Amino acid sequence: MTQVPLTNLIAGARAGFLVSFPTDTVPALAVVPEKAALIFAAKQRSQDKPLILMAARAEDLWLYVKGSENEYKVWQQLADKYWPGGLTLVLPASQRLPKVMNPIDPTTIGIRVPNSTIAQTILAQTGPLATTSANFSGQPPLQTMAKIENQFPQVLTLSMTEYQGEIPGMGIPSTVAKWTGINWQILRQGAIELDLSSDNQV
Repeated sequence: MTQVPLTNLIAGARAGFLVSFPTDTVPALAVVPEKAALIFAAKQRSQDKPLILMAARAEDLWLYVKGSENEYKVWQQLADKYWPGGLTLVLPASQRLPKVMNPIDPTTIGIRVPNSTIAQTILAQTGPLATTSANFSGQPPLQTMAKIENQFPQVLTLSMTEYQGEIPGMGIPSTVAKWTGINWQILRQGAIELDLSSDNQV
């Protein structure tokens, strides 16, 4: 498939097709959560590498995680500080999360709100999407829609003309922080340097 305008990409995503669009870090390969298996197949990705649930607003993501009142406060503190932005929080998953998002360990889920107007515009109309970087597993993230279109001809990619005013992503994946039940563990150091002071612990 060729590059498509924004409205077609949103309609395609809502219909369950694989799509790709820019974010504030690296371009995303995305699909509705129930169809997450399409991403694993397209990327030739191992089942033990979970996907990230991305949304336009933090409020759209809290339904997919579960924790105590205190934990929610800690999570929201960090989200308020770093979202929208290049931080993925790995938290305990709620029953609402389709298991295909994280086939090996469906008890956790990574969530993120990107600091990208284009990505937020899309996600606001599709709802949360299962996402990952656009590349074959084990290879560097592809940085342009043209390269993504070439490597993934079955994916709906966003037309270049749609985001000419958008600042391109920094090309560095998000920082990934996992909640251990009492504090944060950095799984991947990426776009954001986290300040994990005592106020971010239970």
